[in-house]
Amino acid sequence: MKIFCVSFFTLLLSIAASAQNKFTISGYVTDSLNGETLIGATITVQQQSKGINSNQYGFYSITLDEGDYVLICTFVGYRNKAFSIKLNADTKLNFEIIPKVSLSQEVVVSTRKRDANVKNAQMGKFTLPIEQIKSIPAFLGEVDLLKTIQFLPGVRNAGEGSAGIYVRGGGPDQNLILLDDAPVYNTGHLFGFFSIFNADAIKNVTLIKGGMPAQYGGRLSSVLDVSMKEGNNQKLQVDAGIGVIASRLSIQGPIKKNKSSFIVSARRTYIDGLTKPFIKSTSQFKGSGYYFYDLNAKVNYIFSDKDRLYLSGYFGRDVFDFANGKQSLKINIPWGNSTGTLRWNHVFNNKLFGNTTAVYNDYNFTFNAVQNDFELKLASGIRDISLKQDFDLYPYTGHKLKFGGIYTYHKFTPSVISGKQDSTVFKPNNAQIKYGHEAAVYLQDDWEINEKIKINAGLRYSWFQQTGPYKIYETDEFGNRTDSTVFGGGNAVKTYGGLEPRLTMRYALNDETSFKASITRNLQYIHLVSNAGTTLPTDIWVPSTYKVKPQISWLYAAGLFKNFKDNMFETSVEVYYKQMDNQIEYEEGYTPTGLDDTENSFSFGKGWSYGAEFYINKSRGRFTGWIGYTLSWTWRKFPGLNFGNKYPAKYDRRNDMSVVAIYELNKKWRLSASFVFGTGNAATLPQRFYIVGGILTQEYSRINEYRLPSYHRFDFAAILTPKKNIKRKWKSEWVFSVYNAYNRKNPYFIYFDQSGSPFNGTLEIQAKQVSLFPVIPAITWNVRF
Repeated sequence: MKIFCVSFFTLLLSIAASAQNKFTISGYVTDSLNGETLIGATITVQQQSKGINSNQYGFYSITLDEGDYVLICTFVGYRNKAFSIKLNADTKLNFEIIPKVSLSQEVVVSTRKRDANVKNAQMGKFTLPIEQIKSIPAFLGEVDLLKTIQFLPGVRNAGEGSAGIYVRGGGPDQNLILLDDAPVYNTGHLFGFFSIFNADAIKNVTLIKGGMPAQYGGRLSSVLDVSMKEGNNQKLQVDAGIGVIASRLSIQGPIKKNKSSFIVSARRTYIDGLTKPFIKSTSQFKGSGYYFYDLNAKVNYIFSDKDRLYLSGYFGRDVFDFANGKQSLKINIPWGNSTGTLRWNHVFNNKLFGNTTAVYNDYNFTFNAVQNDFELKLASGIRDISLKQDFDLYPYTGHKLKFGGIYTYHKFTPSVISGKQDSTVFKPNNAQIKYGHEAAVYLQDDWEINEKIKINAGLRYSWFQQTGPYKIYETDEFGNRTDSTVFGGGNAVKTYGGLEPRLTMRYALNDETSFKASITRNLQYIHLVSNAGTTLPTDIWVPSTYKVKPQISWLYAAGLFKNFKDNMFETSVEVYYKQMDNQIEYEEGYTPTGLDDTENSFSFGKGWSYGAEFYINKSRGRFTGWIGYTLSWTWRKFPGLNFGNKYPAKYDRRNDMSVVAIYELNKKWRLSASFVFGTGNAATLPQRFYIVGGILTQEYSRINEYRLPSYHRFDFAAILTPKKNIKRKWKSEWVFSVYNAYNRKNPYFIYFDQSGSPFNGTLEIQAKQVSLFPVIPAITWNVRF
């Protein structure tokens, strides 16, 4: 608190003392060809260290003494633009900068400003240009944002075919994943093999895995902030792509030139269409199939220099159908996300920028099964309605304040099962639908004290309240219900809240080297509960309740950051320790029934993680890429699991390494390759077999006592961009990719196969490994009109 008091006292004195002879330059930074606002562009004063970055909507503001200046706007992948100005009054100055199209176009993975990893106080922040994501080899040629994120140090996947990310020992629910400010609860298509993000609709991707700023909250581990394109406001543009399993189409253009634009982007697989000809009409599996589709749409309107409106949405669905005519069985499993975001930007004055956001979000999963006259339905999901207000205040150079608040209304459906047979209908004792209110206010100050010291100091207060209808049951020693307390609709059941301080500091040793340290406290009120010892599909979202407390974490991190050869090479070493309380897993031996509230089957404990991350990035030239390595340990300890002993979390991985390389061979060819290596996943496996009553019985090991074999894979791709025919109104490119080039049989899971009989001494039990993907070549054709 002393830091905040000193900060604001100094701020008030400075404003009072210098208001008479300082003036402010403000405006927007946009792409000159399509009008897209540019996030994180840097505006600096020539021959001075003073500068500012444009915010999430391309707005900037900088206050200087009266005088003559040259302002320079820089943004990776764009040509620098300089503007001379005689500053004697507040001035509006918009920068329209031109993209680079030459062979030497530079791309950078970690930041927008080439020395920002050294100069900024923020730790663990990576900004990925979407064009670079498209250059990296992809599974079946489908560009995957989340799999690219998994190449970064401190971020790992859950194994083959997983779209989830695990950051510094945290689970997949501990990552705040935003699409135009809307939380995304399920990030995977095709049971996790692809992410829901369509690269053609995405403008900017930012990952923060350390020192989370105060404007973000509700999760313990990281923030993945994804911004959709706004649409070309200069001319109509059509992008299309045809791949091995999916095709996509994007249309964008002006509604009113320079004032309003739109973008609509759609994608669909045709796995079902490809497999249908191979399923005979007499086959017992006729009617089985799978497909997914998603749709992104956005429209915006510039009312004036002070007001802009954005409306965006996402709708995606996976549908899996299975039919077995021999057993008269039909299964239908649809699931997916729907989001909608309405945002209003207002510039109050040249120092104060405001954004008002309304968000609707819905995720649901349904399992339907019909066999003869028996029907079964299992449903789960979560629905949110949110209102948020954010402000950016630029009081004077050296300070940038962010403050605001957010409110969210939650409706949870953790697990509802119903069914019928003939005229008999059955439903659970408790429908398990739960309701909650979540709110937070925050204040963040990005303060450059001098050329050596810079801090990001923030404070967030969060609050959560569970409301009725809800029942609390009292039980006897045998689990029988003896009494209950009933809460009516809207009545408060349980309230939680707490302060979340955030502090990050940078000390510059010289122009190319800095030391950083951070400490952050986070509270998380909603949880994804999973089973530690089995692979049953029982992961569900649940809120904090009378029984379930919010998760709490403290993250401590420190690192050394150094650049070489005029910022061509960026290097860093970071160490961290994370403590996590009130972690949740299912109790040992849990099997879902849907007939009782899942809260009664939870086990509560703690977790901790620590490690070191090493990173080398080459950001300029024809050859670019990076190497990341993480050495880490992640532990869990639950009194009711594993006899109370600590055990490695299922996403614990001792060694994790990734190498990414991109090479511009010439104007036509761009080559890329990636290699990943990781310690095998922790696993719980049978270690003894018994014959009890003539039945083969298994005795399992302690939780995650074993390790699967190590995971490693090499992929490469070549992108051909033919010379454009001036007579044509379109241009195209071909992407040739190979996944798992040396055909590594990476383990997906282990099972035990038995043969023979225990009664005649011929019983044999053998562990076998299931691998998913051999070497897979793919071709994708992309075209732009």
